[in-house]
Amino acid sequence: MTPYDSLTRRWQQSSWLAEVCDRAHSKLRNHSHGDLPRWKSTLEKLPAVETCAELDHPAPRLGKPHGGKEVLREQLMGLHPWRKGPLQLAGIRIDTEWRSDWKWTRVSPHIDLNGHRVLDIGSGNGYFGLRMLGAGADFVIGIDPTLLFVMQHFACRHFSGDIANYVLPLGVEELPEGPAGLDTVFSMGVLYHRKDPASHLERIYSLLKDGGTLVLETLVLPKGEENLLIPDGRYARMRNVWAIPGAGRLLGWIKEAGFSEPRLVDISPTTIEEQRSTPWMTFESLEQALDPSDPSKTVEGLPAPVRAIVIARR
Repeated sequence: MTPYDSLTRRWQQSSWLAEVCDRAHSKLRNHSHGDLPRWKSTLEKLPAVETCAELDHPAPRLGKPHGGKEVLREQLMGLHPWRKGPLQLAGIRIDTEWRSDWKWTRVSPHIDLNGHRVLDIGSGNGYFGLRMLGAGADFVIGIDPTLLFVMQHFACRHFSGDIANYVLPLGVEELPEGPAGLDTVFSMGVLYHRKDPASHLERIYSLLKDGGTLVLETLVLPKGEENLLIPDGRYARMRNVWAIPGAGRLLGWIKEAGFSEPRLVDISPTTIEEQRSTPWMTFESLEQALDPSDPSKTVEGLPAPVRAIVIARR
């Protein structure tokens, strides 16, 4: 069921990667999630198709179109909710909660991934890894502790074949200590979920080779605000948002972690067109997290989400 053996073959001289894959195998083998049998059954019932991967598209196209679309759509809905995308699996377009292609459009002009060994922290189902491969990465190691997203990734691999994009059921704290010698580490939509953001940035620093690149995307305060917001309770209905800095303070954190040349390359408000409910993610989304009388604020009365992208070097 797990494709991680082929990952170790892509970088055979790395003992660090071999240990990562061993931990991922063990985590899957011993996982006790109550929905795991149902998700496995869904994967086993996916139809045999001709595999293919056309990655340089807003919705990467995985697998040749399949005739039984209604049955396939129902099977893929068994892995609901789909959050990162869009994706096209065997001719079925999955309209995910996030228009992740919009974020990729903001990130991609500022990076060169040709031949890079990449780690994607908080990868979700691996959507960004597909885009990274399409941009020339050698391989992408995605990690995400949410088991459903790993199952969605396995569904994608069913249609794509053995491409060099992987999602492992691990959190960053479960990775072995470096040095790992990675060329690029992405951390997108993760930092504000960490109780200790400094430790998160230092851990990324330790995993990169000298000259390696950090690509960080995270919540910040609106332009011109340089305080530190520590929500008392929820933020935009999220329970685990610990701290939101101003952009200048964020750059300072990155420098303090040892990085050089941090560049703020984008700062954009998150809109209800970019993050929303869809038939593939039917729960409440950003619209329900904003004040209906003042969308510049969350329902808690805090500044509405704004996201910054920073590129830095080790």
